[in-house]
Amino acid sequence: MTHQVHAFEPPERFVAGTVGPPGERTFFLQARGGGRLVSVALEKVQVSLLAEKLEELLTEAHRRFGVELPEAPTTLGDNDPLDTPVDEEFRVGTLGLAFDVDTATVVIEAIAAGEAEAEVELGGSDDDEDEDEDEPDDDLDRLRVRLTPQATREFIERARRVVNAGRPPCPLCGQPLDPAGHLCPRHNGYHR
Repeated sequence: MTHQVHAFEPPERFVAGTVGPPGERTFFLQARGGGRLVSVALEKVQVSLLAEKLEELLTEAHRRFGVELPEAPTTLGDNDPLDTPVDEEFRVGTLGLAFDVDTATVVIEAIAAGEAEAEVELGGSDDDEDEDEDEPDDDLDRLRVRLTPQATREFIERARRVVNAGRPPCPLCGQPLDPAGHLCPRHNGYHR
């Protein structure tokens, strides 16, 4: 079976976004460039972890390689909605991150979930893993994006805004509050 590698090195636009009302949102990574538009679906926790790990990757690149890090954007950057049509190419199972020292760019790779994939993974480098475990991933579709540190910082800020734009948390239990309220365990199941 053939697989597709959607490579954007660099993209014209790479963002995290959602479709749907809070509580029913579907999260996407979307890359545009060279007349192509690719959208891949993923979980909210994956977007949140991706932003966190990208921040750590930039910090480590600065510490180890002396890469100049841009300041966090002070103005609201790209706040436009996802480009349409938002057609899901695949659902992300694994996210991989790397820093290319030669070009001083961040490489993000989103790999499609395999048939047997049951958990959300976020991986960096696979140092001591058995090579047989990597072979099934060779047949999976993937989205590969190469970003400058500035574009990475802008992606991080937008991803955090998108994740935080959902339903507000209950002040007692921390679970998301629906517009109609929720059954709070801290109130012994009474509607809040």
